[in-house]
Amino acid sequence: MSETATTATPSGKTPVDFWFDPLCPWAWMTSRWVLEVQKQRDIEVRWHIMSLAVLNEPKLDELPEEYRELLTTKAWAPIRVVTAAWQKHGDDILGPLYTALGTRFHNQGEGPTREAIAAALAEVGLPADLIDYADQEDFEFDAELRASHKEGIDKVGQDVGTPVIALPGSDGRQIAFFGPVVTPVPTGEDALRLWDGTIAVASVPGFYEIKRTRTEGPDFSNL
Repeated sequence: MSETATTATPSGKTPVDFWFDPLCPWAWMTSRWVLEVQKQRDIEVRWHIMSLAVLNEPKLDELPEEYRELLTTKAWAPIRVVTAAWQKHGDDILGPLYTALGTRFHNQGEGPTREAIAAALAEVGLPADLIDYADQEDFEFDAELRASHKEGIDKVGQDVGTPVIALPGSDGRQIAFFGPVVTPVPTGEDALRLWDGTIAVASVPGFYEIKRTRTEGPDFSNL
């Protein structure tokens, strides 16, 4: 978190790097919030992949059975397809594909089905045969997936999850953090207030955590 960060994109905006797993509903909520902030502030979101399946590999046997089953049966397909799309079609496809997938998985309640993934590929104009990577156990781009995951998680540590956000601070040093976990998605001035507060606390050296027990699940009603 102390490394020097790129302070501007080619467009002159402040880069905000966002690591996501399309399976995670909380990352989806956070991503929509960051896009709301992007409408109102001079920032540019840059999308990167991470994987809940990779994150939890070392402790899979310790997880509740339902979550373990989710990670082993449903988590790999979407992240493999997104990784393949990224490797074959470049960085710029990640944002549109994430939006297409997340809308189906979460807003529309379809979940990470093969049909939902195929529909998302079609929506953003990607080749239909990318769906074949969903079931590719000896995954062609596994090294690239894990490298992107490691880049994000190394900024915040192994004991968190998705999303990870990183951006340059006022002194040019990088600020990185997990979350925030929030529902429903803040909009307008509320979005900016949360952004400013999050950056303020994350900028303090030695600050690590504010937390309270979640009392409700993700609310997609305003998306």
